[in-house]
Amino acid sequence: MTQLLPFMSDKTLALLSPFVAYWVLSGIFYYISQCRFPFFEQYKIHTTEEDKAKNQVTVQEVIKSVLVQQVLQTVVGLIVVTAEGEDTTDYTFTPFSVLAQQYQQQCPELFGLSICPSGPSSAYLLAVVSQALAWLIVPFMRFMVALFVLDTIEYFLHRWFHSNAYLYRTFHSVHHRIYCPYAFGALYNNPIEGFVLDSVGAGIAYAVSGLSTRGAIVFFTFSTIKTVDDHCGYNLPFDPLQRIFANNVAYHDIHHQLYGLKMNYSQPFFTHWDRLLGTYISPSEIKQKREEAKREKIAKASGQTTQRSTTAIDSSLKQTSRMRI
Repeated sequence: MTQLLPFMSDKTLALLSPFVAYWVLSGIFYYISQCRFPFFEQYKIHTTEEDKAKNQVTVQEVIKSVLVQQVLQTVVGLIVVTAEGEDTTDYTFTPFSVLAQQYQQQCPELFGLSICPSGPSSAYLLAVVSQALAWLIVPFMRFMVALFVLDTIEYFLHRWFHSNAYLYRTFHSVHHRIYCPYAFGALYNNPIEGFVLDSVGAGIAYAVSGLSTRGAIVFFTFSTIKTVDDHCGYNLPFDPLQRIFANNVAYHDIHHQLYGLKMNYSQPFFTHWDRLLGTYISPSEIKQKREEAKREKIAKASGQTTQRSTTAIDSSLKQTSRMRI
């Protein structure tokens, strides 16, 4: 099978592409946050002052910890891919692939830019179906299975790390030192927790789904990009990931706040487990609760002011009455 890059095997690319994606995308968001462009500042969830006041770990510490975790993941990944053997493609597993290969010899135009004008219609249709299965339908189905499996593992392990006091205190509390998430902190975890949740979780999703090597490149890279985007700190209306997925930066930010610590465990794609198991709260609900609390506070303050005014008037009237007497 021809490699995507002439100087690197597809398996090596599957390991390195998430690493590159993480730091490139994080670097872009970091640059935006440092420049404080007015256009982007209007979409920032927390102010820079909040970031400095609430976060309990420095950016330098976060970067160092993430690099250690990524080195560990890469070493484990290299061991796995070395033991796995040759690269695989979805085409290998397609039932009609042999027929498609035979027909490709008869009609190479089908696999280029034009449609073959002649040849057995049944073989032609089988070839078309085979190509659709091999390059579109099967990879997409496996990709969706991988997303679902990863989400399932992440939800239940994540919730367990919160419900068990020892696990939270020893491991998961590290990630929650960041109250105001930012892109670099997406994979800031205790190394053991990071290995279990991210490396093992993604590895199981890859194995269960039956993704090909190139499918793994897409899956691992996309998962990394999605995780970074969920921690970027900017609720961007033009960000396709934030518009397509309900589980986005605004949704996950709730989980990083004290009031949402026991909610929104799902990550990084869907929200179905939170909805089914009663741990779901949407950003709109939070906004509504804040507005209600604000109105109550204003009403309470107004009532106290009115009461003070009434008391002052009563006191003044009493004083006037005494003077008249």
